[in-house]
Amino acid sequence: MIVCGDDALAERLAAELTTVYRERVTLVVPSSNLTGVTNPTRASALLGRMQAAMNRAADAPGGSGAAPRMLEAPVLTEAVLVEAGVREAAALALVHDDDATNIHAALAARRLNPRLRLVIRLYNRKLGQHLEELLDQAAALAAPGLDPDALDTSTTVLSDADTAAPALAATAVAGTSKVVQADGLLLRAVERTPPGRGEVADPGLCTLALLSSTTNDPAGAEGSDASGQDGPALLPGMDEVAAATGRGTVVLETVAHTGAASAPGRLAGRGLPLASLFSRRLRWSLAGLVASVLGLAVASWLTTDDHPLHAAYLTLLDLFAIGDPAIGEPTARQVLQLLSGLAGLLLLPVLLAAVLEGLGTFRTVSALRRPPRGLSGHVVLLGLGKIGTRVLARLRELDIPVVCVEEDPEARGLPLARRLRVPTVLGDVTQEGVLESAKIHRAHALLALTSSDTTNLEAALYARSVKPDLRVALRLYDDDFATAVYRTLRAAHPHALTRSRSVSTLAAPAFAGAMMGRQILGAIPVERRVLLFAALNVAGHPQLEGRTVAESFRAGAWRVLALDTAAPHDRLPDLAANPTHEDSDRPAGLVWDIHPGYVLRPRDRVVLAATRQGLAELLGRQPRGGTHGTGPERTGRRD
Repeated sequence: MIVCGDDALAERLAAELTTVYRERVTLVVPSSNLTGVTNPTRASALLGRMQAAMNRAADAPGGSGAAPRMLEAPVLTEAVLVEAGVREAAALALVHDDDATNIHAALAARRLNPRLRLVIRLYNRKLGQHLEELLDQAAALAAPGLDPDALDTSTTVLSDADTAAPALAATAVAGTSKVVQADGLLLRAVERTPPGRGEVADPGLCTLALLSSTTNDPAGAEGSDASGQDGPALLPGMDEVAAATGRGTVVLETVAHTGAASAPGRLAGRGLPLASLFSRRLRWSLAGLVASVLGLAVASWLTTDDHPLHAAYLTLLDLFAIGDPAIGEPTARQVLQLLSGLAGLLLLPVLLAAVLEGLGTFRTVSALRRPPRGLSGHVVLLGLGKIGTRVLARLRELDIPVVCVEEDPEARGLPLARRLRVPTVLGDVTQEGVLESAKIHRAHALLALTSSDTTNLEAALYARSVKPDLRVALRLYDDDFATAVYRTLRAAHPHALTRSRSVSTLAAPAFAGAMMGRQILGAIPVERRVLLFAALNVAGHPQLEGRTVAESFRAGAWRVLALDTAAPHDRLPDLAANPTHEDSDRPAGLVWDIHPGYVLRPRDRVVLAATRQGLAELLGRQPRGGTHGTGPERTGRRD
């Protein structure tokens, strides 16, 4: 296995492959002592953290005891890939922060080894889809006898932002803590409070995890893989759930459809958007004037016995002051003419206001909105970079009111905020008055997602001083620092929800899973552990094939949740993607209410929840020192 990267994701991914899957890993990082390197300090820090992480893994119980092979290079060239062993490698992960670097390296690696499994980090999702097709076609042409199952997973394009965004966005939503999407369905996992003494925890649709026994203790440590019996228990058995009095649970509560909306009708959207062009006060003023003119026309018709059309015509002439004076006419006609003239005088400023408002609306369509004066119950989102942009899109999909705060006027997410008409404050969040402008004192939650740990922490502390019960989620670079921050904030504010998240920690299991050849739908954080959702073909897996759903369940390892009932040729290749309009006629796919006695057949594809170790076992991992070739015999059938 080869991992090429320049940030924390490469570190986490190499550690994941080494400690969980027991794979031999070569880590290619930017050189820290050669000229031309964009950030030597970051490269040196990466090497130091990587070595420290491997040392901790070696000392831990069950640790692998060996660190990845390190290779430094100023530029990721074809020669560097050859030196790293790409011709003999089973998989290559390209996780540089720069999309162009990853694309160039992927094209070179495909030429060197057509059978290589590629996992590429790209922010641009449309480009990623095209790149997957291109590289798969290149593999098929270069290796005509390639197994179709291996070809399906020969290239995988992932985004750390897309992988982590659902968990970060869901943290800010009341009643929703974990979200994973599969075949247009939104899996919603929520934390439930511990049952009382003598009560049994309600498993909901499915109990995914038991929270650590110290969760409700402000001085307790958040559970992790090394927490022992006090830590969280992933995928517990029924007996374990029944005996877990005093411990909270994470359950699968609902499955809601979020597929693509139907195509708009032919006449949809053709009306005048008066509400967006003119203010409510102006619309009422125009309506009042129209009603007055109609009343004057009716009064003229009744008092003069004229034809209704002629009476309306005279009223309009009087309104625009172009009719003859009613000298010598009956008193009623003279009074109506004066009233019509008065209405005409009132009409002029109203029309002028309408013109100005219309021009102002078109002029400010491309401008950022300011937070409304009475806004409350919203989410304050700090940072509109790669992660913040994806989280903003997720929050708006859930119809959650958002106020963004961004310091850089050229930030990546500002066009999206402008298009979605999301109120945005431009300014340094650490400066006094910026968070107040975002109405933090009336906000429901704070999502601190800037690229600076100190900025996120400072903003969270200040926001808590303004509103102690504020729900806070921080994006922190270092996982140990995130743990320390979480414990401190929870002890200081035991009644407020606090979450600290490392994006690389959330994303690394999905990247590692793709390198092992499976389809990852998402990752759900359970305290400081991660539960994965994956789509898996039953064929070739003796732990599933020929067994019932109940028999295939292994507590603490994996659990079958759904069955893909679509025919093999109708199945979506990527269940994690949103269905398009072209998929609207596709037969229904996933069924979540599976009878425990259903026997899994080789042609079936299932969605299961699993721990990282459980999925590694399903893939038939071999102990360190085994064969590390490129064929399917190394890890079993590729799904």
